[in-house]
Amino acid sequence: MSAVLVKEASKGLTCTGRELREMFSAATRRLDRKADMINALNVFPVPDGDTGTNMLLTMHSIMAEAAACLDTDTSAVAEAMAHGALMGARGNSGVILSQMMRGLAKGFAGKAAFGPAEMAHALDQASIAAYEGISRPYEGTMLTVMKDAAAAARNGVGRDGQDLLALMETVVEEARKSVERTPELLDVLREAGVVDAGGQGVATILEGILHYLRGDEGQTGPAIDETPATVKEGPVVRQPVFAAPRSAPVEEKAYGYCTELIIRGSELNLGQIRRWVESQGESVLVVGDEGTAKVHVHTIHPGTVIEFAISLGTVHGLKIENMDDQHEEFRQMRRAPLPSSDVSVVAVVAGAGLESVFRSLGAAAIVSGGQTMNPSCADILNAIDSVPSNEVIVLPNNKNVIPAARQAATATRKKVEVLPTRSIPQGLSALVGFNCESGLDVNLKEMMGAQERVRSVEITTAVRDSRIGALRIRKGDHIGLIDGTVKVAGGSLNEAVFSAMQAVDAGEAEIASLFYGDQIDGNEAAGLSRDLGRRYPGLELEVVQGGQPHYSYIISVEH
Repeated sequence: MSAVLVKEASKGLTCTGRELREMFSAATRRLDRKADMINALNVFPVPDGDTGTNMLLTMHSIMAEAAACLDTDTSAVAEAMAHGALMGARGNSGVILSQMMRGLAKGFAGKAAFGPAEMAHALDQASIAAYEGISRPYEGTMLTVMKDAAAAARNGVGRDGQDLLALMETVVEEARKSVERTPELLDVLREAGVVDAGGQGVATILEGILHYLRGDEGQTGPAIDETPATVKEGPVVRQPVFAAPRSAPVEEKAYGYCTELIIRGSELNLGQIRRWVESQGESVLVVGDEGTAKVHVHTIHPGTVIEFAISLGTVHGLKIENMDDQHEEFRQMRRAPLPSSDVSVVAVVAGAGLESVFRSLGAAAIVSGGQTMNPSCADILNAIDSVPSNEVIVLPNNKNVIPAARQAATATRKKVEVLPTRSIPQGLSALVGFNCESGLDVNLKEMMGAQERVRSVEITTAVRDSRIGALRIRKGDHIGLIDGTVKVAGGSLNEAVFSAMQAVDAGEAEIASLFYGDQIDGNEAAGLSRDLGRRYPGLELEVVQGGQPHYSYIISVEH
C-alpha cells in the first residue's frame, strides 16, 4: 500500500496484516541503519556492544515469518511475527523484543484490521507481556520505554483528530523522552554517560513505523535524535587440566532424517497435523495457522511425511538432512568416543581452540557464538534437538545468551535445564563436574558447585572513552574484567593481565588456565606465562590456544 493510502487507512479500521507487515518492514530497515549506533550505547566500553545487532537479527526473523504468512488478517500476521521473534530471539534485548511481539499478537488477536484504538491496545499488551517475562524487571531499560510509549498510546486514543498517524507521533515523541530519562533511573547508565541501548532500539522501531505512516521513510524527521544520547558529567609445568575424559562407547542407533517443510493450504488443522506428525517421529514442531503450517520432525521415513503434507496442500521450503551422517561427522571430530549417557551438554562457545576443549570435556554439541555474536533461540534449539539424549544441560557461557537459552528450553519436548554460566571459565569449570554416568539432577548440582569455585578474568581493549567508578578509561586502553565487571584499565597488555590476576588473589589460587585469543601469537602467550610463573611460583599454570575473538586473554582462576 502506498504512503498516501496508508495515511487514509490510518483514519479507520482499514489497516490489515499487509500494512502491519510493511510497518515492521520499515522499522527493520530503520533499525538496520541505526544498529551500529545502538551497539555503541554499551555501559562497559568492551567490544561486545551488540544490543542493536541482536534486535536487528531478531527483527529479520520476525519479517521472514511474516513474509511466509499468506493470510492478510492482522491477527494472523501478528501471530506469525511473534513466532518469528520467538525462534530468532538473540540476547537479552532480542528475547525481550520477542516477548513484546507475543504481547502485540495477543492484542491483535481476532482482529482482521486495526486502527488507533487497536494499535494502542496491542502496544499495551506488548508492554505487559515484556514485564511478565522478566523475573526481576528494572526500570530505565527497554521495558520502561515500551511502557511509557504504551501509556502515551492509551492516553492518546479518543482525542479529536487522533488517527493512527497522529497516535504514533505521540507514541514516538514519548519514546524519545523515555529514552532520555533512562539514566535518571539506572545509576550505571548515568555513570557510563549513555542512555539505555535497548530503549533506543525500541524507540527506533517505533520511529520506523511512524516514518512509514508519514510516507517519508528514509528521512530523519524530528522524532528521534540521530546520535546516541549521552549524559553530561556533573609457572609450574603440569598435565593439561582439560584432557579428554575416559568414557564408555556409545550404543549405535539410527537417528533418521531431520525433516522441515511448509504446508500451504486452506482450513489446516494444526492440532490434527501435530498429532499425525508425532506418530512419525520425534522433536516435532508444528506452528502456523489455517493457511500455513511449518513442520519439523526427526523421522526414519521423511517420504511418508512429505506425502501427508502434499495431501493437505502445496509443499514449500523442503529441507531433509541425514542425521546419521551428521552424527558420524560429529564423532570424527571428537577426541574420544561419545559417552553412553542419558544426559547431554550443549555449550555456546566462540573460538576453535575453546570448542576443542569443550568437546574434550564431553560437550555433545557446540553452538558457535558468544561476545558480539549471540546465537538465536533457534540456533540453541537445533543443537538441543541434535543430541541423542532426552535430557540436556545448556551452558550459555555468556550473560547475554542466557535468556535465549531459557527460551529454547521451553520450545522443545526434551527435558532441558539451563545452567546460567556467565563466562567461558564458568562453563569449563562446570563441565569438569559433568559425569556422563550420573543423572540430570545430580549433574546439575555438581556442575553448579564447580562453576562457583572459579574466577573469570577477561582482557580486551576499550572501544570508547568511559568512566566506571573510579576508573577513567580511554579508547584503546587495555582493560580487565573480573567476573564480568571492568576492574582494570590502562598500561600494556601484560600489565593489564598482572593487575587483573592480582585483583583475583592469584597468589592464593591453585590453578590458572590461560586461553589466548585469535590476535595473540603463541610465543607472546608463552612469554606472559613465564612472567606469571615468576610472579606466582606456587600457581599451576596452563596455556591453551583459545582462538576467541575480541578478547586477548580469558583466564580461569581456581582457588
